[in-house]
Amino acid sequence: MAADTPSSEADPGHAEPSDAFRRFSDLVPLMMCRSDAEGNAIHHNESWLRFTGRTRDEELGKGWLRGLHPDDVDAFTQVVGEARAAQKPFTVEFRLRRHDGAYRWLLDTAKPLYAGAEFQGYIGTSFDITDRKQAEEESERALVEKEALLAEVYHRVRNNLQVMVSLIGLYGRAAPPPCRGSFEALGQRVRAIALVQQHLHEAPHIASIDLRDYLHRLASGLGQLRRAGRIGVTIDGAGTSLVEPRTANALGMIVAEVVSECLDTTAENVACAIGITIDAAAGAPVRLSIVSGGDAGDAPSGKVEVPNLGPRLIAAYAAQAEIAARGTGTRAEPLHLQLPEVLVHPME
Repeated sequence: MAADTPSSEADPGHAEPSDAFRRFSDLVPLMMCRSDAEGNAIHHNESWLRFTGRTRDEELGKGWLRGLHPDDVDAFTQVVGEARAAQKPFTVEFRLRRHDGAYRWLLDTAKPLYAGAEFQGYIGTSFDITDRKQAEEESERALVEKEALLAEVYHRVRNNLQVMVSLIGLYGRAAPPPCRGSFEALGQRVRAIALVQQHLHEAPHIASIDLRDYLHRLASGLGQLRRAGRIGVTIDGAGTSLVEPRTANALGMIVAEVVSECLDTTAENVACAIGITIDAAAGAPVRLSIVSGGDAGDAPSGKVEVPNLGPRLIAAYAAQAEIAARGTGTRAEPLHLQLPEVLVHPME
């Protein structure tokens, strides 16, 4: 209900609303009703009666409930019953049969009425929200269809990439010895691409991907793809966000390239460390900072920097998803990425 009526309108001991209230309610361009302390309808205004096509007498008491959609009766009864027992305001959505037989969604808001300290029932207003409900349902259906389509696309892409890995391996084994290293490097990068697609496909919601969860799962997989146990990827920072598949794919490829470069430029006995920091403050663009380096273990210097992160590939991946990129990825100059605002949605 939009507002309480004055206490004088709720005359103690009388179930009937006053003439003044009747005249007032009939002028209100909203569906309005009143009930007594036991929950029986004692008045419906002209807007309500025009909607239902029924008379006031037909709607009195429990009569108006005949127009309530059968599937909404239990939920409606529970909400209203609990509110009346506590004598508190309530809001409830339900479907009501219109004069043409169509069921329309209504949003009903009610406030309790008192005469002094005595509870007199409720006054309520109802809005037709059918268009909003239909739009929400259409949006949900579209999201389900989008998720199904993306899942099918990623499934096909992953299968094709697996075929490519097999072909690259076959040709590599048949190639002259000086060329085999190039085939191996190519195969490793294609396997990284396949891993990115796998983790996109495994995301709980493909159409909107939790950035932190996705990067965490992907990093763990990349850490086992090559030189297992000799590479570590950590993800720090504050907040996360939901990103679209195009953005998630580009970020995955960038991280995979950073890992590949770290491994390619360090010896087999050297442990690589990749650090990713996410800055997803509310109301600001989402930013990521990536640092790569190799731990030389017993080497006197203690650390080996890896200045080359494949800048051309990283720039290409970033440009595909409109991600701003700068930096080399060293500890002195981290790789900074800023996601386009239209494609990210901060999570609460």
